[in-house]
Order: sequence, then structure tokens, then C-alpha cells
Amino acid sequence: MFEKFCDILCNDKKFITVEINPPHGASIDHILEDIKKHKLHEKVTGFSCTDNPLAKLKMSGVLSAIKVQQTFNKPVIATMSMRDKNKLSLQSTLLGANDFDLRCILALTGDPAKFSDQPEVKGVLERDSTLLLSIIYHLNNGVDYSNKPLNPAPKPIYPFAVSNSYARNMKSLQKRIVKKLDYGARAIITQPVYNMENAKELLELFEEAKEMSVRDTAKEAHLILGQFPIVRARTANFIDDKVPGISVPKNIIDEMNLAAMDGEDKEQEVGFALSKRIFDDVMKEHGKVHLMTHNRFDLCSELIG
Repeated sequence: MFEKFCDILCNDKKFITVEINPPHGASIDHILEDIKKHKLHEKVTGFSCTDNPLAKLKMSGVLSAIKVQQTFNKPVIATMSMRDKNKLSLQSTLLGANDFDLRCILALTGDPAKFSDQPEVKGVLERDSTLLLSIIYHLNNGVDYSNKPLNPAPKPIYPFAVSNSYARNMKSLQKRIVKKLDYGARAIITQPVYNMENAKELLELFEEAKEMSVRDTAKEAHLILGQFPIVRARTANFIDDKVPGISVPKNIIDEMNLAAMDGEDKEQEVGFALSKRIFDDVMKEHGKVHLMTHNRFDLCSELIG
């Protein structure tokens, strides 16, 4: 399963993953039913599961990923946040997930614990996401982080990492990408992009970063462009003003603001048309996309077509 998944990623084939946010509750079944309802599992290469984004309480991302993978028989990228786990817990979770054949891991530093909806939460945060990438590098060589042999050794783990899509100094963004490639990342998923100029610049920077990396695996690494469809004007304004590492072009914000003046239906119609155009352009140019829609699987299905 994972070999085919990575083969699609590494070749000139369409590669589409969709992000799933596990529920604030004890069952993910209603989310799985919604995916089935829109036949989304038939249209995508795989899924990803988040790990308590914004430090808000959700069902375990790793356990959710196992259930999604077993339900649809499609690879799932399980997010693991450094915020909540030390190197002992990270290794233990990776080894357990490996036995369930969950082998695509997205390494994140994680949103600060101060954003949590739980009282007096304290972050663990031994290091940033490069620690998890380093741990995976060790496990893939058959040893734990202290270089003790593992018996049996785990099946190959495929490490993913993330990148902002925009920075005032794009070369500083490139340096952070190089660092993650140096620590063994096989693919980088970007924050959402909203125009082809940004997409093309990221692709160019990434190709340069692969050459700059000291790691041989970087030569075969791939960039996956994030997409977050905007169907509300207030969302466009919030993302552009408040979310670091993303830039929404002024013409899109203006179009959405004007559409909102004519009512919610017009606003959503214009927003979907803009999102569909961006999605189609990115797929035509690059063909590797990660959709983030806060579990709007109907929207994902419509965008993919």
C-alpha cells in the first residue's frame, strides 16, 4: 500500500490527499460516513489526520489514522506534534503504529499549548519537528534514538514535513526547507497557496533546496502544495491578516468582499469558482495537492470533480 502511495508521489501522476480533523468526541464513525457519502475515498490518493491542532482537544490523530486506513484501505499520513510528546513517547508511538502498518508520519512542532481549550496545559516540546525526523531516520536504520538495535526492526517509515507558503524573505523559508530535508524529510507539504506565481516560486525554491541538502534522500523528495478553499470573505481576510506564512492576493480578497455584499449564496458561488480555478491550475502545473477544508468533504469532492 505505502510503496504504491510513494510511487504515485514520486512519479508524474496525480497525487491528492485530504486532511481529516478527528472529532472532539469518542468516535470518528460519522466522519467516515461523510467521506463515504461523497465517495471521496474513490477520488483521492490518501488522507491525513491532524494531531490536536491549535492545542484543542481531539481524538488521537494516530489512532484515528489507523481506523481511517483500515476503513478505506488507503494510506493515511498521521500527524505527530512535538508539543505533546517526549522522545520516549514518540518512539513508542511510532513502533506501535508500525505494527498497524501506519507508516507515513507528518512531523510538526505543533501550535503552542497556550492556545489550548484545556486548563493549564503544559507543552513537552523537547525540540522542534527535526527531532522527530531524526528519530524516524534512526528507526529506518533499525535502531532506536540511543542506537540500540530494534528486534524486529520496523518496516520503512516515510517522513513528511511542512513549510510556510510565503515569507517576506523567501530565501529564509528555503533554508528551513533545506534543514528539514537534511533531517530526512521525503516530502514537504506547504501551507495553502492562492496564486500560480507563489506556487511556481515555491517549486523553484524547493528544487534548489534539494540540491543544497546534504542528504541523498533529498534528491528524491517532493513538494506537495497545500490548498485551503475559501468560500467566505471573512475567512479570506482572517487568513491574510492573522495566519503566518500564508498570503491571499488582494484581488481574491476584493472579489470575495464584493460577493459578500450580494448575500451568502453569491459569496459561496464566487468563492468556489475562485477555489476551483486555483485547484485546477495547481493540478495542471504540478499535480501534487493536499486539501485542507475543516472536514468539508462535500467541498473536496466538488473541487476534485
